[in-house]
Amino acid sequence: MGIFAKHKQRIVTGVALVVAVLLIGLIDNFFLMWLVFGAVYLLAFHEAVKLFGVENNSLYFYALVLWVFAGIYPYGDDLFVLAGIVYASAVAYNKEMQWRNFLPFLYPTAGMLFMFTMYQEYGTLALLWLLVVVAMTDVGAYAVGKSIGKTRFCETSPNKTMEGVIGGIVVATLSGMFIGLTFVDLWISFVISFVVATSSIFGDLFESSLKRKAGVKDSGDILPGHGGVLDRIDGYLFGSVVMLVLLRGLV
Repeated sequence: MGIFAKHKQRIVTGVALVVAVLLIGLIDNFFLMWLVFGAVYLLAFHEAVKLFGVENNSLYFYALVLWVFAGIYPYGDDLFVLAGIVYASAVAYNKEMQWRNFLPFLYPTAGMLFMFTMYQEYGTLALLWLLVVVAMTDVGAYAVGKSIGKTRFCETSPNKTMEGVIGGIVVATLSGMFIGLTFVDLWISFVISFVVATSSIFGDLFESSLKRKAGVKDSGDILPGHGGVLDRIDGYLFGSVVMLVLLRGLV
């Protein structure tokens, strides 16, 4: 059986996702970007609610309200901090409220807000840079891990090897540098690409730990051959936070 026949569903879904992302990036319309990011966020939020074992349907309303504010307020990362303060105040006032319910507002909310804010401040080129770094981290880690990987990286994700992780970071850093050079110096492009690639590894690892604790293989089944939305954006949720912080600090 050929590679395509064996992974047909996964490949078709992957190609469709790439085409959709490129098309949306080329259109580069703020409302469309807010709408698409919002849809991805709410789907990921739903999956996170299940992984965290949270049972509170009212959280979806607050997540929607938060994203509406993200469309009219230019600093989405500020909204994340404000949400934390509001919830901490509510917990202090009402002893029956549980911190557990706030977990979906940490993950994936923080990453999605930072990602959308990065688009607002640095445009689609920054998103392309993030996309290339995280995607090449996955591709490099898979290719190197399958070919020469022998040393287990950690217990959380038994399939990850140290060789694959290092290979993925190297491939992603070199690939990302060329995108970053379009608007930053070489050393800044190298540093940002390297740190974002490294953080995306741990973004993937974090989601793996959530799935392991929840006793599930995938975060969902909305993407044929790929699983859930979180399964596709886990590296971006960590990488976007790190990238925005570094862009603001170094550029």
